[in-house]
Amino acid sequence: PVFAGMNGSAIENFSCVIYNVSLMNCTWQAGRDAPGDTQYFLYWQNSRYDDAMECEHYIKDENGRNTGCRFQNVKIESEKAYFLVNGSSKDSRIQFYDEYIQLYKTEILTPPLNVTANCTRDPAGCIITWQPPLTNHVESVKCFQYEISIQNK
Repeated sequence: PVFAGMNGSAIENFSCVIYNVSLMNCTWQAGRDAPGDTQYFLYWQNSRYDDAMECEHYIKDENGRNTGCRFQNVKIESEKAYFLVNGSSKDSRIQFYDEYIQLYKTEILTPPLNVTANCTRDPAGCIITWQPPLTNHVESVKCFQYEISIQNK
């Protein structure tokens, strides 16, 4: 498709991560050929049933240009979220960038909770226990796999 706007003016390297259960950061870089006064604006829709919303907390670079967005209280829906970043400039029309993202693929899980190790000198060795990490989207504890790395100090 042909988009109105100058080639190379749309954002690049768009990515989002969800962390600490309900916080999300999305970041991008200005288009390589975007005029210096270009400002970008992010809109997103978590599911087709939600209204599209503009970012409330932009992340800015040293020139005051929006290069990301911080979100709070994000809930992962079962369908893909839609993101749109458009831009404006006095000098030329700016191409928009859009993408559908399955948010559960972007979640960084917290570490497991309440990790304890009880070791004895007899052959029983050590008993290590923990609870599953906090998560936005995993409903079943059976979904988790763990790896234990033990180093003798």
